[in-house]
Amino acid sequence: MEDKALWRKRIWQKMEAQGVTLFPGARGRIPNFVGAPQAAGLLSKEPEWKAARTIKANPDSPQRSVRALALEQSKRVFMAVPRLRQSQCFIELDPARLGAKVKAAASIRGALRLGRPVHPREMPRIDLIVAGSVVVNRRGVRIGKGGGYSDLEYALGREFGFVEEDTPIVTTVHTVQLVRDELPSTDHDFDVDLIVTPEATVRATSARRRPPGILWDQLSSEYLEGIPILRDLRRNRSGAGGNDS
Repeated sequence: MEDKALWRKRIWQKMEAQGVTLFPGARGRIPNFVGAPQAAGLLSKEPEWKAARTIKANPDSPQRSVRALALEQSKRVFMAVPRLRQSQCFIELDPARLGAKVKAAASIRGALRLGRPVHPREMPRIDLIVAGSVVVNRRGVRIGKGGGYSDLEYALGREFGFVEEDTPIVTTVHTVQLVRDELPSTDHDFDVDLIVTPEATVRATSARRRPPGILWDQLSSEYLEGIPILRDLRRNRSGAGGNDS
């Protein structure tokens, strides 16, 4: 089976060749794609979306339409601070507080300027997670851009209790990004329940696979030393007699 890096390269190249990428491009990121607003519109018709009052969404460009639609429909949106670089590592976007600024707040720059930083212990229960993907298959196995931050955000949700095992997870992608092949995955990866393209909604065919929390033995020293919330948690675990080895 091809590794994740090869799959990313293949999909980025294919999207570029077919001319379905938008600014800021595909390579090295969750690729923005032609039809992203249409995919957001299809997602809004699903029962998981209609029932959700609080949404955790990724900050990437292709999901801007999803974030904007959520705010327009008076849903609270929580977005991770890029690279989880502060202890208050989520940004709350509350339409009731934003007022006329909801449109501006849907962008990454607007969210950081207008949103309220929130520590994971302050997070409310999340009703729906929107995750970006480079590639996803019909079983719900996804591959991100390679930073591992989406996995960490999910793991933090389980650790602090604002995400549960049955919390639905959706990804919006271009049809080119949806494949029938087997995709590689690891213990810290999560599967998605719903894949939405500009043309159709696909429900994952396999059983949900989700990590129960942070898998400390799989974290690199770069993460452990460079991400404030992980340093804090590790210190608390050590103080309580936890074992990080």
